[in-house]
Amino acid sequence: MGVRLMVVDDHRLLAEALASALKLRGHRVLAAAAPSAGAAELVVSRAPEVCLLGTAAPARPGAFDPVVRIKKERPQVAVVVLGPVPSPRGIAAAFAAGASGYVRNDERIEGVERAMMKARAGESAVSPQLLQQAFEELLHPAAQPDDEGARLLELLTPREVEVLMRVADGEDTRLIAAGMDIAPSTARTHVQRVLMKLEVGSRLEAAALAARTGLLDRAGGQAARATAVGPDAPVGPDAPVGPDAPAGPDAPAGPDAPMPPPG
Repeated sequence: MGVRLMVVDDHRLLAEALASALKLRGHRVLAAAAPSAGAAELVVSRAPEVCLLGTAAPARPGAFDPVVRIKKERPQVAVVVLGPVPSPRGIAAAFAAGASGYVRNDERIEGVERAMMKARAGESAVSPQLLQQAFEELLHPAAQPDDEGARLLELLTPREVEVLMRVADGEDTRLIAAGMDIAPSTARTHVQRVLMKLEVGSRLEAAALAARTGLLDRAGGQAARATAVGPDAPVGPDAPVGPDAPAGPDAPAGPDAPMPPPG
């Protein structure tokens, strides 16, 4: 018998892709939604048997607040968290909030389905392999962990980062072009470059990789900082610096500032 469920993730494309796959396997998907900030209200109103809740940052403060509210107002709903391999503390936080399971967000659909069925039956759904990986990290922490998200972000130009964020939001080439005020052919070229640099074969794979590595969260923070500086201010490696940087009345004074001519 199929499970009556909801899929909620900050990245709409991932939520819709997972929902479509589960529908094909005979499950009843009540909704596939983003962002997860409104997950609790949506789940409380629809009351599914299982909620699949995606998060790219399980260690972020408040990441599992939606789980707490769902379990408070709809205790019969089983929540299964989909996320990256967290620290043991991250898994513990998910279960402490009331989650019934934790599954890697790059797990095969069969694994997600098994977790849903176990959670609906009132069992804990977390694989021994995931627990082993988490506790291995606890016992043998890496001195300098490889930050794949930061590495991938460095490969992309600011415009390609924006394209990737739009791809993850489910925008097609036409919407990307309109939103960035560029030609569709240019948007298509940007998308192809993003796929090539991330070494993936499709937009869905790019969105999944970006979510798994936290690249999108980093990109969002970078965009926020750029906006704080100013909408037209260049940020990053393309920003003009040095003797060719534009000067003006607001340019900071310093030892290299030109002296006024003698009167």
